[in-house]
Amino acid sequence: MKKFCGALLIGFVVLGLKAQEVVLPTDFRQQNLTEYNGSLINPAYSLDRNNPSSVALWARWQWQSYDGDPTSLFLNYTARLNDVSAAGVGFFQHNTGIFLNTGAVLNYAHTIELSEGVILGVGLNVFAFQQKLADERFFVPNPIQTTAENDFILQMAPGINLNIDRFNIGLVSENLFDYNFTSNERNTSPEDRMFQALVSYDFPVNVLSTDDSSVLRPMLYYKTIPGLDNQVGLTTLLTTNKYWAQAGYNSFYGFSGGIGGRFFKRLSFGALIEIGTSSDLKGQDPSFELVTSYKLGTLQSPEEKLREQLLAEEEKQKEDALVEQEEKAVVSNELTKAEKLALKRESKKQERLALIESNRIKDSIQLASRKSDLVVKESKRNIRRKRDSIESAKAAQALASANALKQQRQQDSIAAVMKKEAAAVALAQQQRQDSIAQSEALAMKNEVVKVKAGEKYEEVTKEGSLEPGYYLIANVFGTKKYLDAFLADMQKRGINAKSFFRQKNKYNYVYLAKYNFIKDAREARDSKLGGKYTDKIWIFRVTGE
Repeated sequence: MKKFCGALLIGFVVLGLKAQEVVLPTDFRQQNLTEYNGSLINPAYSLDRNNPSSVALWARWQWQSYDGDPTSLFLNYTARLNDVSAAGVGFFQHNTGIFLNTGAVLNYAHTIELSEGVILGVGLNVFAFQQKLADERFFVPNPIQTTAENDFILQMAPGINLNIDRFNIGLVSENLFDYNFTSNERNTSPEDRMFQALVSYDFPVNVLSTDDSSVLRPMLYYKTIPGLDNQVGLTTLLTTNKYWAQAGYNSFYGFSGGIGGRFFKRLSFGALIEIGTSSDLKGQDPSFELVTSYKLGTLQSPEEKLREQLLAEEEKQKEDALVEQEEKAVVSNELTKAEKLALKRESKKQERLALIESNRIKDSIQLASRKSDLVVKESKRNIRRKRDSIESAKAAQALASANALKQQRQQDSIAAVMKKEAAAVALAQQQRQDSIAQSEALAMKNEVVKVKAGEKYEEVTKEGSLEPGYYLIANVFGTKKYLDAFLADMQKRGINAKSFFRQKNKYNYVYLAKYNFIKDAREARDSKLGGKYTDKIWIFRVTGE
């Protein structure tokens, strides 16, 4: 029975290692969201691309591999608060391959009209979730990490979108601010921030005779993910009132294509498949996505409401113009002969006044023309004076440049002498430092260590590319997933831990620091690395050949 249990555990560990051959980015992998749940890409998109008011579900199954796959799930409700703002609340679950994040998200977006046709949208997503190891069956307790911790994390993702007619420019950060309430510290360091820039343009198209609002929207994006290659992608969406279709490419995940339909004017359902093409994803199965949305409230969109209002206003203006025309005709018919004669005299009077004003304007133009000629002549005289002054200034400047060149040559000669002297001094200092380093290396290699009673100590002549010295070992791992989790925990504690792989036993060793002499290594071990690390530490020495 014990042999069977041991074989079963080894099998699970091997499968776990296989699942970790490809390093999966920790972002939300939402690059294919175009028609619904757009607030997960940019929180400002909830104003139009979430189709408020509506409930939408997005599910992604990554690579279809064993062990439940790194998956994403997002259930979201979005409502339009008024003509310029929208809000939403949702549930999400996100598997990064190492950690499983489960929690809620709040969204708010607001538009600001900068000028006619130029609108700025600002938005914010607030994520509150619990983070734990993605698969605790592979968790192997050790003296350093005996339990799998569950952390509660708050994360904020702001975004903006500038809309110029049909052109959109957006910028988002998925984790501009985060805080781990379990460890009472920031969850990630400043260099781990993720940013995404997006540009798109809506081209009106006529696809269906019953639809005058069909749009073809290409979108180009660039995403930075710390520790991994930046992602570049292009997604093109065709959307009508009956169906939608899209195709895209991501530099990491590969090509994707999807289609969806709209039913009963409220329900939408669609699916997408994504196939990796890079050598890093060779052997990985395709990824699948499902999108479902149900529209709430009135079926009339804001655009349709606006068109209806414009048509009503146009009809009213036509009616008002017709009434005004009829009233003028009635008034004209009711005028007496005397009134018509008075109107004729008034018209002739206006013509005489117009003629007098025209003659006055001609006289003013002639006077202005004469004054302009005088101004031009004076301007030419001033230009000649300035030209003479500039030539004199150029001569003085040439003389000053010659003197400056002479001084510069003198300074260059002095600087060359000083540079040679400085080089000689630096060479002498380097020779002294090299001599000291050689003496220290020889003393370190020849140092004889007497192992104390109860002291764990191991010594080898050579280990891979490790330099000679004393290494403080904190832990040993056979599984890469737990090695990564332990190194991440050390980083949170402020300890710059590193690791090396021993070919002899196929294990990864994690060391906290390196020293040249046994005395320094023992002092650091006994002081628990200055109180930073309170668990067990032992010494591993590489003597050098």
